[in-house]
Amino acid sequence: MQTELSKKLGIEHAIFGFTPFPAVAAAISRAGGFGVLGAVRYTAPDDLARDLDWMEEHVDGAPYGLDVVMPAKKVEGPNHQKLTEADVEAMIPEGHRQFVRDTLAKHGVPELAEGEASGWRITGWMEQVARNQLDVAFDYPIKLLANALGSPPADVVRRAHDQNVLVAALAGSARHARKHADAGIDIVVAQGYEAGGHTGEIASMVLTPEAVDAVSPLPVLAAGGIGSGEQIAAALALGAQGVWLGSLWLTTTEADLHSRALTGKLLAAGSGDTVRSRALTGKPARQLRTEWTDAWDDPSGPGTLPMPLQGLLVAEAVSRIQKYEVDPLLGTPVGQIVGRMTSERPVQAVFDDLTRGFERAVDRINRIAGRSGQS
Repeated sequence: MQTELSKKLGIEHAIFGFTPFPAVAAAISRAGGFGVLGAVRYTAPDDLARDLDWMEEHVDGAPYGLDVVMPAKKVEGPNHQKLTEADVEAMIPEGHRQFVRDTLAKHGVPELAEGEASGWRITGWMEQVARNQLDVAFDYPIKLLANALGSPPADVVRRAHDQNVLVAALAGSARHARKHADAGIDIVVAQGYEAGGHTGEIASMVLTPEAVDAVSPLPVLAAGGIGSGEQIAAALALGAQGVWLGSLWLTTTEADLHSRALTGKLLAAGSGDTVRSRALTGKPARQLRTEWTDAWDDPSGPGTLPMPLQGLLVAEAVSRIQKYEVDPLLGTPVGQIVGRMTSERPVQAVFDDLTRGFERAVDRINRIAGRSGQS
């Protein structure tokens, strides 16, 4: 499963695996893919440094990367003043806070213990937090820096290139892909509508070749709804130089969801059990459909706030829902590929399945092409 990009990065398979779990990212790199650690949950630089130290010890010398979130549009104060987290918190209307309290009370969600801090803070959506993460990351031999929401700022791209780090950015349309190319991005991740997390409105089968044509000769990775070797073969046939997989790793044995109930919901979910909702971050993000997403998407409610206000608003609520495993509200970002995630398996077993499926697809196409040539 080699492409020009995979050879450039020194990996055996052109499979890029995004995950918030260091153990999963390291296992992806050891299996011959390219593990990409999501940094958004690291609010303390020391925590990120700890896990990058762990990665260094467990990738067996294989390359890996980091994914940050630096939104193209920022919440700013008067005269473009930079805002602190407290400044942003103060912008949240009391009516929205009451809606959260009422929704949690309706489902009997217990309070956190006195003095217990929320374990789910989306301050990583704020640019300064991401910059602090980069100050840590560039001390490590990362080979790729990915940004999930638009192109990173120009100075970040220059800094990465100065350290021989490739820069990738996710795109939901050919227009976005061209903007990334103009910004000096090295790799475009064409993320289709089917994907988990933040995603646009164009399906992968349409988006991938459009993005390839839009930014050629820049390499494109296909993302969204991919969870089999046959789908990887299709992505490469459409011109992609690899695939970007995220949801598929959530039910691997190395993943640390801290919730057997949530793992059970993922294993039981079908491809129609997700929804694009602004409930989690303020931007459309595909996730399991729950009574929590239904409440926020109900026209009779107050509606969601823009990023990063929504993430800060719901942070403690999400922590409480997860800690007490309140089933009707319990969810997570995940793509439509969740319908294929029916068992817990090690990362290596997932890779074995992907490579076997890829070989089957290539053999099938070769047979078809051979018969076509004889007719």
